[in-house]
Amino acid sequence: MSSSNLIEQKKNTHLYFQIGDNKYAINSSNILEIMKLPALDYPQKLPNNIVGLLKYNNFVINVVDIRFYLNIDVPGYTTHNELLIVKTDELIFGIVTDKVIGILPFDTALMDAIPFVDNKMVIDSLYKFNQETIFIVNIYAIENLLKQHDNNWADVDILSLFPQDEESRAIMNKRTLAIADKSSLKLASGELHVKNKYISFNLNNDLYCIALDFVKEVLKDTSVTQVPGTPDFIEGIMNLRGDYITVLNLKRFLGLDASKPPEKKPVIIIKCNELKLALLIDKINELFEFQENDLLEPKDGYFANEFIYNNALYTILNVDKITSDKKIIVTDM
Repeated sequence: MSSSNLIEQKKNTHLYFQIGDNKYAINSSNILEIMKLPALDYPQKLPNNIVGLLKYNNFVINVVDIRFYLNIDVPGYTTHNELLIVKTDELIFGIVTDKVIGILPFDTALMDAIPFVDNKMVIDSLYKFNQETIFIVNIYAIENLLKQHDNNWADVDILSLFPQDEESRAIMNKRTLAIADKSSLKLASGELHVKNKYISFNLNNDLYCIALDFVKEVLKDTSVTQVPGTPDFIEGIMNLRGDYITVLNLKRFLGLDASKPPEKKPVIIIKCNELKLALLIDKINELFEFQENDLLEPKDGYFANEFIYNNALYTILNVDKITSDKKIIVTDM
């Protein structure tokens, strides 16, 4: 793949998520982190329908819900809501979502710009995917709205949107404390482009991650067709929009305990050494960034390195080593 094509592909890779009955997307280059919704500070009447403030590393950031800007009713939040931490050139802020779905490379031919967009419209284009419409969020429009300190929004009791039961509040407060305690992302003022961005996942009870540069797509529910006569670590093949991709059972390939996977399987689709693979995993977790000096000692083989994040140990997979292993035989379908 040429360097210009690679740049174009990265530019059009989007993280998409659900809010209510609709699906939305944000360019993945603007995503710093995904986390479960923590407890937020709400010290006073805040403008722009900001739902709270969060201490995130060296910053106190605003957290918004785009439903306010779209004049959509906002139901109460639960501990299952997820929070996207996004960045523009000037701001970092949070966006509340119901559920993160995955990462997709968007085909520009399937994107339709909205002709009447102005700098206050948080939706600037549409994307057609699997007979569904995904609304592409213009985070720079949200940035402009945050800068205007406008109070011309619906009068909503923000605090009433958050769960009031003791168990939920305890869970969310614990998440807030974990964010305050973590030291693996140390952003200095103005340093918004940290080099290392990773997506994390579970294999059994252990945590692993892959550099986002190798990740082409993340899918939570995937159907796999078994192929007779293949090694046990080849789970089968999947059809991704007409492209047949080999599905690697990562636990078996790495020699880990591997129980029978469920019918619908989460996969991370990677590309390296001109080889595209779907890695079968147990659970997709977070997207985050950290600095190089947080890495521990480099390793050999399939594991490139380790680091501590949120008081947990993560192992970085050596994607180059995995995709260049001669025992992985991929036959064109």
